[in-house]
Parts: sequence; structure tokens; C-alpha cells
Amino acid sequence: MALSENEREQFLAEPHVAALSVANNSERGPLTVPIWYLYSPGGSPWILTGKGSKKAQLIESAGHFSLMAQRLEPTIRYVSVEGSVDKIVPGTDEMLVEVSRRYLTPDKVDGYLDFARSQLGEQVAIHMNPHTWLSADLGAL
Repeated sequence: MALSENEREQFLAEPHVAALSVANNSERGPLTVPIWYLYSPGGSPWILTGKGSKKAQLIESAGHFSLMAQRLEPTIRYVSVEGSVDKIVPGTDEMLVEVSRRYLTPDKVDGYLDFARSQLGEQVAIHMNPHTWLSADLGAL
């Protein structure tokens, strides 16, 4: 059963690890990788990634990308959203902290931030203008 607009937006606002997909080239399938993302209902989903990463290069080239989040408990549910790039902006430390706090337990945040600040290099935030949504709750199969 498809989710209502409110249900899909609330689901996507939860801290799921998403599968990001973006066109790679005509000789290969899309690049599909797990990624942390942020989203607030009614807003624009966004990701934080390395400025020169393959993800960033392909998204900028293609001009669009997809995110898909799923869960298995208490029911099998997923939300997929595809859209065009709304904007690409330099990543900030505040964005890094926000993403880290969304996905990590409080005792892990500082260690991850130290790692990210020293090892990950310059980041960009890529915001999506969502166009197409797919969603379903398949119940407890």
C-alpha cells in the first residue's frame, strides 16, 4: 500500500541510511552507494559529501539523483525520492555536526567529528528539488 504524502515525508525525516543512485555513464549502471542524508517534511533532502568525490562529480554532471530509504521492522516500508539538483553549496562545520548528531549516538559524535575534520577534506552539501516519490508499506510479511 502506498504511503500518504505525510507518511512518506515523516518516514524520510527519520534517520535511515539511504541508498543514493546517480547516472554513471552509458556503459555502466548507476552509481549506488549508502549515504547519510537530512530531510525535514516539506523541505529539500540534502547530502554532505566530499567536494571532489565520485558522487559529487556524477550528481553535478547528471543534474539529478535519487535517494531510497527502507526499514524491515515493524513493517516493511520504503520511500524513494528522485529529483533535480536544487543547489550545491560549500559544506560547513555546522552541517557536519548536524549530520553526525542525526546518525551517531552522543558518545560517538566527537570521535567521528575529529576523524571527519582531519581526514575527509572539503565537503559540499547537495540539495535536491524532489520531483518523483515512490513509497509503500508492505506490512509484516
